[in-house]
Amino acid sequence: MQGKGFIKFMAILLGIVCVYSLSFNLVTSKVEKDAKAYAKGDLVKEKAYLDSMSSVPVYPVFGFDYEFCKGKEINLGLDLKGGMNVTMEISLGELVKSLAGNPDDANFNKAITTAQNQMNAGGKDFINLFVNEFEKLSPNVKLADYFSNQDNAQQLKANASNSDVKTYLSKEANSAIDRSFIIIRSRIDGFGVVSPNMQKQEGTNRILIEMPGVQDKERVHKLLQGSAELQFWQVYQNEEVYSVMENINKTLASTLKDTTATAAVKTDTAAKSGSALANLAKKAGSKDSVDAKTADLAKSNPLFSVLNIPTYQAENGQPSLRPGPTVGWVAQKDTAKVNAYFNLPEVKSIIPQSFKFMWSVRPMDGTKVFELYAIKSLSPDGKPDLGGEAISDARHDYDQKGKPEVTMYMTGDGAQKWKKITAEASADPNNKKSIAIVLDNAVYSAPTVQNEIPNGISSITGNFTVNETQDLANILKAGKLPAPARIVGEFVVGPSLGQAAIDNGLLSFVLAFVVILVFMALYYNKAGWVANLALVINLFFIMGILVSLGAVLTLPGIAGIILVIGLSVDANILIFERVREELNHGKSVSASISEGFKHAMPSIIDSNVTVLILGVILYVFGSGPVQGFATTLCIGILSSLFCAVLISRLVFDSLLGKNANITFGNKYTIHAFKNIAFNFVGHRKIYYTISSIIIVLGFVFYFKNGGLRLGIDFKGGRTYIVHFDKGMNTEDVKEVLAPSFEHEEIQVKTAGNDNELKITTTYHITDQDAGADKLVENALKAGLDKTNVKYSIESNQKVGPIIASDLVYSAYGAILFSCLLMFIYIIVRFKKLNYGLGAVIALFHDVLLVLSFYTILDGVLPFSLEIGQDFIAAILTVMSYTMTETVVVFDRIREKLAESGKDDLYGEERNQLINFALNSTLSRTILTSLTVFFVLLVIFIFGGESIRGFIFALLIGRVIGTYSSLCISTPIVIDLGKGEKHPAH
Repeated sequence: MQGKGFIKFMAILLGIVCVYSLSFNLVTSKVEKDAKAYAKGDLVKEKAYLDSMSSVPVYPVFGFDYEFCKGKEINLGLDLKGGMNVTMEISLGELVKSLAGNPDDANFNKAITTAQNQMNAGGKDFINLFVNEFEKLSPNVKLADYFSNQDNAQQLKANASNSDVKTYLSKEANSAIDRSFIIIRSRIDGFGVVSPNMQKQEGTNRILIEMPGVQDKERVHKLLQGSAELQFWQVYQNEEVYSVMENINKTLASTLKDTTATAAVKTDTAAKSGSALANLAKKAGSKDSVDAKTADLAKSNPLFSVLNIPTYQAENGQPSLRPGPTVGWVAQKDTAKVNAYFNLPEVKSIIPQSFKFMWSVRPMDGTKVFELYAIKSLSPDGKPDLGGEAISDARHDYDQKGKPEVTMYMTGDGAQKWKKITAEASADPNNKKSIAIVLDNAVYSAPTVQNEIPNGISSITGNFTVNETQDLANILKAGKLPAPARIVGEFVVGPSLGQAAIDNGLLSFVLAFVVILVFMALYYNKAGWVANLALVINLFFIMGILVSLGAVLTLPGIAGIILVIGLSVDANILIFERVREELNHGKSVSASISEGFKHAMPSIIDSNVTVLILGVILYVFGSGPVQGFATTLCIGILSSLFCAVLISRLVFDSLLGKNANITFGNKYTIHAFKNIAFNFVGHRKIYYTISSIIIVLGFVFYFKNGGLRLGIDFKGGRTYIVHFDKGMNTEDVKEVLAPSFEHEEIQVKTAGNDNELKITTTYHITDQDAGADKLVENALKAGLDKTNVKYSIESNQKVGPIIASDLVYSAYGAILFSCLLMFIYIIVRFKKLNYGLGAVIALFHDVLLVLSFYTILDGVLPFSLEIGQDFIAAILTVMSYTMTETVVVFDRIREKLAESGKDDLYGEERNQLINFALNSTLSRTILTSLTVFFVLLVIFIFGGESIRGFIFALLIGRVIGTYSSLCISTPIVIDLGKGEKHPAH
């Protein structure tokens, strides 16, 4: 074996990376264990401990703090940790109306409504749909008449064509989505979510958000759907505020001195405990705060122990107040404490009414320190000096020195107000004032005004990066036109359900892993232990790679890992079966191992590449659980190839070097599958008949059942998982709920045990009102209250009709695109058109069979057989099974043809060749199928209700895939090639 040194080096390097990536979990686990021990069940104290540890070095040698380590640990998905998954949709219809000045024109508004309806039915580009509809309704009217105005004259001329307007609207729509993304991201960061995941859904007006650990649904709704409010405020300078800060500090010291409020600061209490928290309090913020404070200082100067006044060293060597709008520096962990101080009645009474304290939107560069500003609120109604409606445009730009800046353009009225504000701020040449740019009560920037700005065009400069100026430009434009963001899909998982999912997932994982290890050891003896070693290393690599890439581990992801481990056995089985063949030919163990690896490699590469292609398609077309499954599948396939082929070969070479006795079976298994000569080709018409009967039955039940049972992710709706204190009859619950839902369609099913029910409804799913979610939940609770049984809503999911239609089309695209790729791959690899056609026909055959079984068994089995995203993942995985099995047979045909020196065989010779290929690979086909089947069976039994339907599809798919590869995909090559004639004839 060549390149042994390089393989060892790569294995060691990958091992070090994986150990490093997984080590963060050990560090954070220890800190959290200490926090629980310190808090003794008090969640407030536990959170305070963890907050205090955020900036303390906890990782040995490297000195990483707890917050850094927490961000590097394994990211658990919502189904394992609990939390919320939200899909936000930016209302482009309202954006277009606003850009046009909200006209009363009937045709204009009808075009908006029609375009929105077409989007709901699966349309993609709202702007294109709107323009097309408008041109149909008003063919002689120019869109520029609505959209061109003085404020956007530079971008859109009064005589612009409809095509130009469409380009302008598309640009504004994309900009609105980008702005909304930034605003929502800022709000979530302020919400305090650990490891939130946000992504724009490319090609749509939607944003996907995942917030692990968040359960306060009402707060999230308000946070995400509230209108962004851009404001411009004058600010007080540092020297104007210092005396107020001093007064606050003295008042706090006096107030806290003789009350138990001192204990709230936790300094004395923690110090006496001798705990880690006490030590932290003594040197609070030593890394993040500019000036560390001692416990004594915290008693006498409560405010100044956590808030540092910006100063500099004057020429006389004495500290002086630093000029500028920043009035305080506070470590991130102490901002809540400062807010609490400012809200004390004694403190509020001494803060001037014109003062409004606000934080910077993000920490200072390279620190965890936030800046505090004192906003100057002078108007009687408390309104800002200028609102976001004054902005007509803002652009990322570069100044004369090539440094990034933002150029801001005001409307006509805005320019007049801006002239007055900037004149006041720059009036004193020796004391230029700043103006704060505020969004959602957070200061994004507070530039100093150098001169009066008379024309409404301003440049905002500073030590900005390109990304920062792009973000700031988007923020400035955010207040220009409203583009409301609505929640059109959500999935809430309670922590109890998440823990159950973890327990079930781990149990299924351990049991499935044990099943594989036992089987390999029993069937292949000592060689099986080599495969088992490769499997253990493979699992370690998969977990390490997942963590290092920041991938989110979900329950379907765990299923993907288990499945990959099962599939990785296939490579070892292929190798071991070929080694057995060589041993049967009388070759030595060393030569047999070498030949076995050599001859098995083409099949291993082909089978893994086909599954990898399917994994990529799943990742591209899927989202949520499907994408999690695809991520682990792709990583697992690459890792499995490395371990099952290269590492196992290294182990074999090491054993051979020590003259160890290597066996590939025992007396019960060594002669299994020998001398089999089943006539698969001769019985192919029987198989065609069996498949046809099942498919026809599927169509009969399809019409009998009124179509497939679509899940809410394909038809839209809301689903609730409800836990009752005792077992419930589904029909009784449905009857009780019906009046509350105004007799709309309701589905009530068991979700595992009879005290767990899955309730699905389309009630008010098309209602865009912000209170629709609460209305439906209240209706549900009103109905459930009538059961007189104690219950709790463990999770809920909402999918709007637009998302549902998108998912349907994505599913169709995934299946068709994967079939196309498989067809191309087979033709390229095997250079035979009928081989590619045979493989693709087998793929469609498998899809139809799985769908047929779903329709036939729907309502018969005690668990849900809905067609949803996870079912599409199962279908694509089933297709990968068939392709894996089929290409192994095709490889054996190709190998046999190469030995005979022919390109192809015809007539009876071809029949014999295909039968030989099927029989010679039968042992590998049966063993791999059984291994994966038993793994899936373990997951099905122990993996939990949330993936039972998904695993059932894989189970029957495993059987169908094996049947299809043996009886359909390869034998059908005979019938597809009937018209071919031998070249000699």
